[in-house]
This record gives sequence, C-alpha cells and structure tokens, in this order.
Amino acid sequence: MTDRSRSGADPGGAPVKGDFGRRVAARREYLGLSRGDVALRTASAPGYIEYVETQPGSHGIGFVVRLAHALETTVDELTGGTVDIPPGGGSAAGHPRLVEIGQDECWRLVGRRGVGRVVVSDEHGPAVYPVNYVAAENRIAYRTSPGSGPAHAAGRETAFEVDHIDDAFSRGWSVLVVGEAGTVTEPEEVELLRNEAGPMAPWAGGERDLWVVVTAGRVTGRRIETGAP
Repeated sequence: MTDRSRSGADPGGAPVKGDFGRRVAARREYLGLSRGDVALRTASAPGYIEYVETQPGSHGIGFVVRLAHALETTVDELTGGTVDIPPGGGSAAGHPRLVEIGQDECWRLVGRRGVGRVVVSDEHGPAVYPVNYVAAENRIAYRTSPGSGPAHAAGRETAFEVDHIDDAFSRGWSVLVVGEAGTVTEPEEVELLRNEAGPMAPWAGGERDLWVVVTAGRVTGRRIETGAP
C-alpha cells in the first residue's frame, strides 16, 4: 500500500513512491513487457521508466494515467488503492467468453512460484488456505507447519487452485490441480524443493519446515476473455 501519511503526495499527481515503483515493475513483468515497451506506450524514455520503478519520487497524474493504460490496469491498482478490496467488484465486460485452457497453458500460467489456495477437508469440515507455492513438472509444493490447516492435506486427495483477476478489464483465469498430497521428508528431495523455491519464503513467516507436495492427477483451467482493451 502506498505510504501517504509518511511520504506525502504531489498535489497534482500520484502518491510519493511507497510501493508504486514495485507495483509498476511487477505489472510490467507480468505482461512480459520491457521498459522500452512501456516507454513507447507512455511516450516517455526507457530511463524514466527505470527511474519510476527504482527511485522514490512523485509523478504527474497525466503520466500515471498513461502508465496505467500502458500496463492495462487502473491508477488505483498501481497506487495500492485496491489492496484491501476483494477482487472482481467491477461490472462484467461487454460480450465476455468463458473458455477452457489446455494443460500446457495451465502450467504456463501457474509458473514456477506464486500464491495459490489449497483445499483441505478434515474432521472440522472443508477449508481453503492461501499458501506460497513452487511448481515443478507435474507437482505443486508448499511449506507449512506440522499440525496446521494446510498440513492436513497430506495423505488425502486435494485440490489446489491458482488464479489471476484483472479488475481493470473484468477478465481473468483460474487453474485447478487435483491430486494426492503427501509430505516430503527425504533430505535430498527437501533440498531440491528448496532450490526450486530460491529466495521465496512463506509470507506468513514463522517456522514452516514441513513440505507438502500435490502430485497432479487432473489439471483444468478456465479463462474469461473479453474484447481488446
């Protein structure tokens, strides 16, 4: 969330830095754009886009609007104004289509790491937990604590869901992986998973040294498509 109280704001522009630069960089990378691509879309220089992403500063509202359009999102998204608002609150786009996604595309969207939701059903009933994950081959792995909710997936058939919602254009996708979940305890396998995770650590913090792996038995995906922005 942008730090309005500490950093202040430009009277005619966006809030000073906060997480603005990181949000711009993350959105650009998600779209697969270079800084040069964004510079062309905003009629600015690549060096200025680098400055926006890496340095504190304030930016005129005209540039921020052009930047949001170039990154196919909204000013509120870039400035953190929607952080605590549930996604998908906007109206449906005109003539949307719900299409099935093939397995190769599903795994491409899931990527190597991210945040997904594991579905667990135990003596207390069904529950859904968000977790940081890593994906390799046909498996999804996450770290948790013994006895925690996500740990109860081990030994059961489990569903794991990853999605992305684009509020700016009322579109998005979801991927569902269903398969047997189990714990990984062999030191060699644990080390492989740590290498796959790289610098990523569970956002929730704390001691989370139990690895749970979901081996995909069924992978399905759906995407909401709309007209070009």
